[in-house]
Amino acid sequence: MIIKLYGVRGSLPAPLLNRDLRSRLREILRLAVERQLNSVDRIDPFLDDLPDYLGFTTGGDTTCITVRRNEELFVVDAGTGLRVLGDELLPGPAGQGKAVLHIFFTHTHWDHIHGLPFFKPLYIPGNEIHFYSPLPDLEERLAYQTDERFFPMPFHRTASTKFFHRLDGELEIRPGLLIDTYPLKHPGGSFAYRFREAGRKFVFATDVEFNGDDLLDRNDHLNFFSEADLLILDAQYTLDESFMKIDWGHTSFSMAVNCAVHWKVKNLVLTHHEPAYNDRRIYENYENAIEHRRILKQDRPRIYLAREGTVYHVGDEVV
Repeated sequence: MIIKLYGVRGSLPAPLLNRDLRSRLREILRLAVERQLNSVDRIDPFLDDLPDYLGFTTGGDTTCITVRRNEELFVVDAGTGLRVLGDELLPGPAGQGKAVLHIFFTHTHWDHIHGLPFFKPLYIPGNEIHFYSPLPDLEERLAYQTDERFFPMPFHRTASTKFFHRLDGELEIRPGLLIDTYPLKHPGGSFAYRFREAGRKFVFATDVEFNGDDLLDRNDHLNFFSEADLLILDAQYTLDESFMKIDWGHTSFSMAVNCAVHWKVKNLVLTHHEPAYNDRRIYENYENAIEHRRILKQDRPRIYLAREGTVYHVGDEVV
């Protein structure tokens, strides 16, 4: 399985602000002066050596990831990152009306569905799109957001062919590839997704509020999350913020690390970043998460920061 991140922000899109861009350019230029950058040939090595919060952007799109298995593509959530994915798909069969696409939903809060009306393959006749969720009324919910009061093109007038599947239990969507869900604590409800193939396990759990009670011996948590090869987990808040936002439905980065250690997860990706944070603040949280693991005297899980465009391999290749 190959997992790619297209949207990693929580709550609403957070494009890079002019003030943050200017601050970043100022710091990069200051470093260039300090290091006496005086040759065009030295530019790329200089850029490669920048701190991550200067050399990369976390990204501003809301939640969307893909799971690729051979030539098949499975999408989880339809935040604004879905628009970027749609543009990438257009040069292939999706642009010719010959694609079969599968989109799974954790829940239907705006930041997880508001990319769908801008997903170009949805408008191309001949494309076949399958929608999956444990919700009994997913079709009604997706259509509602494009009511004429809110959007100029109603969902059911888009030209693709659509199928809706309610998930209940384990789905063997293809021989050897199993998908199942797990209910999460979040206002209005949300679901984690687990993909299993050839003894490997990938879990995606965004929009969830874990706390100390979840570190007790809860067999349901352990059975679903334990020993995941890759876990992408909500880590929107600092610990202090999580205490001020109890029942808001999101997890602190330190509690995400606690959970991953308790469940013996091999690789943890921190996602659903707070839209008010700039890249430097998000990277500080990431560094603090690694420090928190050190304080726990653990060397696993390996911890990664979710950034748009990042790719993870779960299978023969090690993450």
